[in-house]
Amino acid sequence: MNRILTFGEHIAEYEVPVLNEREVRASAGILFVFAMVAFMHAWMLGDFRLTKIFVIAFLVDFTIRIFINPRFAPSLIIGRFAVRNQLPEYVGAPQKRFAWAIGFVLALSMLYLIVINNVIGPINLIVCAACLTLMFFESAFGICLGCKVYNGFHKEQAQLCPGGTCEVPARQEIQKIGLAQTLIVAVFLAMIVFVSRNISAPAEAPTLLNADPATESGAGGDCTPPDWAVAMGHAEKWKLHHNCK
Repeated sequence: MNRILTFGEHIAEYEVPVLNEREVRASAGILFVFAMVAFMHAWMLGDFRLTKIFVIAFLVDFTIRIFINPRFAPSLIIGRFAVRNQLPEYVGAPQKRFAWAIGFVLALSMLYLIVINNVIGPINLIVCAACLTLMFFESAFGICLGCKVYNGFHKEQAQLCPGGTCEVPARQEIQKIGLAQTLIVAVFLAMIVFVSRNISAPAEAPTLLNADPATESGAGGDCTPPDWAVAMGHAEKWKLHHNCK
């Protein structure tokens, strides 16, 4: 039983229990994809069913992580399978547990707001944005934002951070960003701003390739959605995409 109800793996050469950062990042990426799909489904269609399903699944996953054992959390199992051919990167488990506790609290609040009380409003957007931000930074950059907060609440500082950031090593040459690289990014961003300001909406609806002439919004300016768009509840989006205002 003690082997089951534990947090992190105990390896002789490390003073603290550890987790495999590679599977943690893989798990965060998996959850981020499903969270983004649920968020966009609610945002674009006003249908919160996927969001409710994801909140329940997320809460169950994090409950297992924190209160039973990360080894049995579904998303971490899938993450472990995904990176099974990569060498593990060991990171301290205590700060991860603290970070996941933040995610658990966010999931509880979403359960109360959306699943139980069906509350729709800005508070949901804020909580969702917080969850997405935490998972994105974890999966994309290997930066555990919750872990950084850990040191502010514990006398014992976090150990074995991803990328050795706890030890704050001197940056190697390959990690440094020079003036030329900074200028390239600045010029690139300026180009994106310039393009975004100078691209206007199309004056007329675009012509569809291989479209049915009876339903094509071409020269005739027909803004009647085709049957397939109506059948899948995509009529309004079809009008939007074809400049039918």
